[in-house]
Amino acid sequence: MNQVTVKTIEDASKVLEGVVRKTPLQFNKRLSEQFKCNVYLKREDLQDVRSYKIRGAYNLMSSLSAAEKEKGVVCASAGNHAQGVAMSASLLKIKATIFMPIITPLQKIDKVKHFGKDWVTIKLVGQVYDEAGAAAHKYCDENSQTFVHPFNDPRTISGQGTVGKEILEQLEVDPDFVVCPIGGGGLISGVGTYLKSKIPLVKIIGVEPKGAPAMHQAFKEKKVITLEEIDTFVDGAAVTTVGELSYEIASSVTEKILLSEEGKICASMVDLYQNEGIIAEPAGALSISALNELAQEIKGKTVVCVLSGGNNDILRYPEIMEKSLVYRGLKHYFLIEFAQKPGQLKDFLNHALSPRDDIVLFEYVKRNSREKGPALIGVELTQKTDLPMLLDRMDKLQLRYTKITSGDPLYGFIL
Repeated sequence: MNQVTVKTIEDASKVLEGVVRKTPLQFNKRLSEQFKCNVYLKREDLQDVRSYKIRGAYNLMSSLSAAEKEKGVVCASAGNHAQGVAMSASLLKIKATIFMPIITPLQKIDKVKHFGKDWVTIKLVGQVYDEAGAAAHKYCDENSQTFVHPFNDPRTISGQGTVGKEILEQLEVDPDFVVCPIGGGGLISGVGTYLKSKIPLVKIIGVEPKGAPAMHQAFKEKKVITLEEIDTFVDGAAVTTVGELSYEIASSVTEKILLSEEGKICASMVDLYQNEGIIAEPAGALSISALNELAQEIKGKTVVCVLSGGNNDILRYPEIMEKSLVYRGLKHYFLIEFAQKPGQLKDFLNHALSPRDDIVLFEYVKRNSREKGPALIGVELTQKTDLPMLLDRMDKLQLRYTKITSGDPLYGFIL
């Protein structure tokens, strides 16, 4: 018997009334014109905790018996789920112990404290989420408390599924495509269950970070797997293992899963901020970042992208801008060997660079014992198409250079 149904989602919706915001479903003119379709954004970044995670956490915690509530709950999270549990704990007057990795930024810890008030105890354990999670499960078992899972629980999934119920209520026509980010799979499982039951022809599209493709690999191998290593840049969707239940449901409702690279996600974040004033976190922009790959399929269709969260640390923006510019082909790095004689740098500035090019990085160490000295140079272009002309001018100057790509160890040092 399916543990997540239209009924469990509708029941969750009643539980969440007056607790979560019925977030706007906004028509986006820019994206609609760009992709020649009707694009709507489901703005879960406008929840009080700035993500949809409050839905699942509150629905699960409100279902506990009086005895379970008295004993308290435990969760492991370094981000949005922790905030959802904290706010739910405060509202329901349930003691919650939240395990977070030692490296969790102070800003996130302070937010959890803010939402949880005196009802939350934070324990910083381990260097990564998996270590914090293991400690949380051990603590939970030792104290006979309830573990509030971020995605692998029918009550969590049903709570997240209320996003799908709202989409159907808010949209005047049936959506052709609904694009959801995937971390552990709770959101797409809930949204997909509700919408596929109501509109069988709707296509549910999942999007994962290229550096953390846990669900994509599970689909490929037809079973839940554990990734040995992941890139945690898209922290809201970076899991090594998806849930057994969320995999089972997602595999039955999802049309396909697309993978999005970091630079593409960052470019979508920057576009949202510069054009609509929307502050999205990397996981929040995942669904929008996939529209390019869906461009041919969605022409003339109605498309809903779930903008899942907006908890982005302002200190990350320099890195986000950098990755966006590199992805767009506007910023490039070179290791250039200059002959150690006067005028070499002047020739490069006057004859290799155009008036529109800008040097954004220059590292040079002159070694008197060598005839040539390497310089690490970053160049920002006005247009992507300016690169071939820059390379041609460098070749004419007979410069010996290496273009640094993402696979080069030095590239990681730069970024």
